[in-house]
Amino acid sequence: MNFQDWFKLFQEQILHTSLIEWLAVGFGVSEVLLAKKNSIWLYPTGIISILLVMSLLYRANLYAEIVLNVYYLVMSVYGWLIWKNQENHHHREVLWSTRKELLIAVLISVIGFGIFYTALINLPEHFVIAKIDIFFTKSDVPIADAFVSATAWAGMWLLAKRKIENWIFLNISNIVAIPLLFHKKLPLMACLTTFLFVVAIFGFFDWKKIIKKANSSWLN
Repeated sequence: MNFQDWFKLFQEQILHTSLIEWLAVGFGVSEVLLAKKNSIWLYPTGIISILLVMSLLYRANLYAEIVLNVYYLVMSVYGWLIWKNQENHHHREVLWSTRKELLIAVLISVIGFGIFYTALINLPEHFVIAKIDIFFTKSDVPIADAFVSATAWAGMWLLAKRKIENWIFLNISNIVAIPLLFHKKLPLMACLTTFLFVVAIFGFFDWKKIIKKANSSWLN
């Protein structure tokens, strides 16, 4: 597929994008921009985006994909509660992860990869549970698919802990997701992920400045 074909596909996707999809994308972008600013409002906007995405998946009968988004929803609520508790105590400190936290993040990535990869290569494309048809989008690139999801899981956990390394894990996920989305002929989503990748780079350096400023104030 040449560039003209990709551009045509990109135009078609934009023209056929529903209002709910645009809202989901808009709230998703807002979530990352608010995270960059270390604002607790990233969580309510992120939750709205996740719920909109889940409604789209439900309409498409992609119930297994909904299950994957449940984790993001749970982690968003978890992170919101932690951040709210911190800010109630006038505490908005961003920190580097401890060795233990980094180990946990790596384990989340490794275990998550194993779970996703096993599911992607073993689950049938269609099965029935309690008289409900379950459709699972079978991947032709299970290793990349599993890697993207697993590292994003770890990044979400670190974000909830307000640890700067969340940007590293999320961008490790993004840098693999971008070519993966192009491979799946989803140029619109690939462009969005590229934008999020760039924002995450700035987010890392913004949080680094916050840490440096906090350390300077403590020394003074």
